[in-house]
Amino acid sequence: MSHVLTTAQALTLWHDVALAMVRDDEPDLSVRQMSILLTIYLEAPPHTVRDLARKLGVSKPVITRALDTMGKLELVSRRRDEKDRRNVLIQRTVKGALYLERLADTIGKLSQKL
Repeated sequence: MSHVLTTAQALTLWHDVALAMVRDDEPDLSVRQMSILLTIYLEAPPHTVRDLARKLGVSKPVITRALDTMGKLELVSRRRDEKDRRNVLIQRTVKGALYLERLADTIGKLSQKL
């Protein structure tokens, strides 16, 4: 059985999650960066800059800048595709997986309050 949130509940949940993210010690990611990170972790690999740009409807430089930031935070890593050296594969990291696991826990806990 699914629970459909009202508009107010959905916005309250988003607000509460955003507030929790601001208050914790985790890195602050933009909505674009979070979308990219979630795509990498929720959708089956392989992930390339080109594929992510197409999927999110943004330019390749936008993806590259976001990956630069997330790479410095060790949330993702990149390596050259051995099969096609023109491609760079974006890979999950343990730190990125733990970041999203903590985020999911926060969302779960806050959704219980609605």
